[in-house]
Amino acid sequence: MADRLYSVMFTGVGGQGILVASDILAIAAMYAGYDVKKSEVHGMAQRGGSVESGVRFGDKVFSPLIGMGEADFLVAFEKLEALRGLKYLRRGGICLINDYEWMPLSVLTGEFTYPHDVLDKVKKYADKAYLLPGLELAKRAGNPRTLNVVILGVLARFLPLPQEAWMYALSNRIKKNYIDVNKKAFELGNKFML
Repeated sequence: MADRLYSVMFTGVGGQGILVASDILAIAAMYAGYDVKKSEVHGMAQRGGSVESGVRFGDKVFSPLIGMGEADFLVAFEKLEALRGLKYLRRGGICLINDYEWMPLSVLTGEFTYPHDVLDKVKKYADKAYLLPGLELAKRAGNPRTLNVVILGVLARFLPLPQEAWMYALSNRIKKNYIDVNKKAFELGNKFML
């Protein structure tokens, strides 16, 4: 059991599997015997808008909400969302960033320019920040839609949850037809050299 509270903030755009990823983490933590709380915000998710979901687990969790500067981990499925979500990351926290750029309407209309130095900006704040080839690994697993599980595989290396808990969570949250490809995606993420 953890003698501390773990807070993980997931962020990205609609359709990337953020809510499924946070469900899998919550199930894995519950299976491992932790108290777990989860929150989510997904206003315009189906239109490519921002999606956030927080998971907190430990011996006892009193609130599902992750406040500003409280997340141990920021898991960003899109580069710009990493910058937007940085406000949640505690000083010295760890940031996992999927190497993917989704151009918001403000960029497409020329109102703003997409920042291409996201990793450099995040590294000024995070203790460790990693840019991950999530889509490439998901395609290697056999299905690009397993991107979220690839990234969970990387995250799993930093959390005190046994492999058995992750496999249980995948088997209970993913449709049966897709369990094998998702297990492969998780493994590829878990073994990816940071």
